[in-house]
Amino acid sequence: MTPFTVFHVVLSIAAILSGFVVLWGMLMGNRLNTWTVAFLALTVATSVTGFCYFPFLGFTPGQAFGILSMILLAVAIYSRSVRQLSGVWCRIYVITALLALYLNTFVLIVQSFQKVPAFKDLSTTQVPFAIIQGVVFLFFLGLGILAAIRFPAAIRQSSGS
Repeated sequence: MTPFTVFHVVLSIAAILSGFVVLWGMLMGNRLNTWTVAFLALTVATSVTGFCYFPFLGFTPGQAFGILSMILLAVAIYSRSVRQLSGVWCRIYVITALLALYLNTFVLIVQSFQKVPAFKDLSTTQVPFAIIQGVVFLFFLGLGILAAIRFPAAIRQSSGS
């Protein structure tokens, strides 16, 4: 791996880890402002470095995920920074932030199956990959629904509405 690729991978993993801290905060009804800024900034940086510094060899699924992630992040940042999580914007923030986290995690799993020898050996069929992606999807779906219920309720309660 080139030094830049290592940097990009470290950014991605840091974004995912900080995203899980933010998800925990959402489930607990806590804004975790510093962690959230880190998660959003690192996730944006992951997408930007993926677009700007790797060779363009035609449009790929990874680029489609990157574009979708940037759109989701723009909406999440707008919901949190401009709309201040007011009304429906709180739930929009939770959904878009967690979808961006899910996409980043999805790409990590794809890249792991393509590049990590232990996972690559498993991928002689698509079954292990499909099982892992299915479990991860259900994990995000379940916790995402909980976060979309709990976080807005906690925000409304803390603002006295």
